[in-house]
Amino acid sequence: MNPAEVVLNGSLLAAMPLALLAGLVSFLSPCVLPLVPGYLGYVSGMAGRAGVSVAPGASGAASNPTSNSVTATPNRSRMVLGSALFVLGFTVVFVTLGAGAGSLGLLFTGAAKTVTQVVLGVLVFVMGLVMVGEIGWLQRTVKLQFRPRYGLWGAPLLGLVFGLGWTPCIGPTLSTVLTLAAEQQSSARGALLAVCYAVGLGLPFIAIAAGFSFATRSVAFVKRNLRAFNLGGGALLMVLGLLLATGIWNILVAQLQEVLSGFIPAV
Repeated sequence: MNPAEVVLNGSLLAAMPLALLAGLVSFLSPCVLPLVPGYLGYVSGMAGRAGVSVAPGASGAASNPTSNSVTATPNRSRMVLGSALFVLGFTVVFVTLGAGAGSLGLLFTGAAKTVTQVVLGVLVFVMGLVMVGEIGWLQRTVKLQFRPRYGLWGAPLLGLVFGLGWTPCIGPTLSTVLTLAAEQQSSARGALLAVCYAVGLGLPFIAIAAGFSFATRSVAFVKRNLRAFNLGGGALLMVLGLLLATGIWNILVAQLQEVLSGFIPAV
C-alpha cells in the first residue's frame, strides 16, 4: 500500500479531523487541563524549584492544580523541547493502540463488520454519556504510580506513563478514535488516526510551553467554561455514535469517496 492509497480514502479523510478534534477535547478534559503547569515544570526540569508546580506522581497532578501558568522562568527552548519529547512519548503509546485497532478490524468482514459497526457505534454513544457525566461508575480512573526523573531525559518516559496511565481518564475520546481506526481495517491507517489524535492532544502542550499568549488565554477561558466544553465534546461523541450505529456514517463516507474519485492530483 503506497502513501497515496493510505491517504486518499474517503473513510480516512472523514475520520482524520474527528481524531484531531478528539485529541483537543482530551486536552480540555478536567483530568488533563488543570495539570498542564505541573507537566511543563516536570519535563523542563524545573519541577521542585521555587514557584513551580510539581507533578508528584505518574498522574502528573500538580501541587496547585488550579494554577494557570508556571511561575518560574525556565529556558523557553528547554521547555518546548521537553514538551515535544513528552508528546512523543505518549504518541508512541497511541500509535501502537491505533495500529492494533486497525489490524483487529481486519477480522470482521461482511455481516460481521456490519454488526461490529453497530456495537462500536453504541459504545461511542455510551462514551459520550460518560463524558457529560451521566454514567458515574465509568468515570473512575486507574493511574500508574511511577515517576521518572525530572527534565529532558525523563520527558519521553513521562509521556509513555501518561499514555498508559491516563488511558482510562481520556477513555471516551480515545475509544472513539480506536473505533474509527478499527473501521479502517488497516494498521497503517489506524496508526495515522492515532497520530492525528496525539497531535490534537499534544500541540496545546507545546504551544503553551512556547509561550504563545493565545494558548495561555485560551486555557484560562476553557477553565472558566469547562463544563460547557465537556457537554459539547460529549454531544459530539453521541452524534458520531449514532452515525456509526445507524449506518449513516457509511453513506457520508461513500459520498466523500465519490468526490475523491473525481479528483486528479496536479503532481
